[in-house]
Amino acid sequence: MITVAEQHTPRSLIVSFYGAYGRGPDDAPVPVAALIRLLAVVGVDAPSVRSSVSRLKRRGLLLARRTADGAAGYALSEEARRLLDDGDRRIYARTEPKLSEGWVLAVFSVPEAERHKRHLLRSRLGRLGFGTAAPGVWIAPARLYEETRNTLERLGLSAYVDLFRGDHLGYAATAGAVARWWDLPAIAALHEEFLAAHEPVLRAWRTGSGGSAEDAYRDYLYALDSWRRLPYADPVLPSELLPADWPGRRSAEVFTALHELLRDRGAQCVRGATGTGVS
Repeated sequence: MITVAEQHTPRSLIVSFYGAYGRGPDDAPVPVAALIRLLAVVGVDAPSVRSSVSRLKRRGLLLARRTADGAAGYALSEEARRLLDDGDRRIYARTEPKLSEGWVLAVFSVPEAERHKRHLLRSRLGRLGFGTAAPGVWIAPARLYEETRNTLERLGLSAYVDLFRGDHLGYAATAGAVARWWDLPAIAALHEEFLAAHEPVLRAWRTGSGGSAEDAYRDYLYALDSWRRLPYADPVLPSELLPADWPGRRSAEVFTALHELLRDRGAQCVRGATGTGVS
């Protein structure tokens, strides 16, 4: 489970930056000097930026490219762009799930000789938002089927998994079963942590005590970096299956409001640092 201590690492902030501002229509690379300046705004020093960029480059997510004026820079690889585009569907989701949509089940069996793949499967299904219905049987809302299928194929794990779609027919009430399949108190705590950190920020901007384009950029990047993990830790279940005081809807509303208020204001700061037409 994700904790606050794991948030706002240099590498995570760089990924969040590229997700928010590094996907222009012309795929222009972000100059290294500008990236260092922009990450300094959120408290990341230059050596940490260079080290994190090197790791992302080794993973094939960033590509070294020259800018139009010949400066060193980094652009997203096709794989990184695809991962970010996939993430958008969760991070910026607006629709409420319906119980009638049903569930997707992942049933897997991995030979003992390849047990490292068993661990990878469990880890990846958990990161996709699956809960554990029984040993070797994982469950998630049916809308996650396509993303799950694509992820398992990309990781070479599809040979070990069968996927099914269907409804929960009992014997226990579905709301009670959901409380066994997922650690709802732990997920609720993540939403509460997000709200504690970012709801006051939203309140300040709404009351006019916000600030400059740089302030908007800083507040938005921190909010995005915190929020983008939550739609994976939380499968976003139908409201009738959740406790009446569930904080997930409120935290989603806070992030959406911050996105609408700050993302474009923050882009002014990015344009000033990079000299490019950030969209």
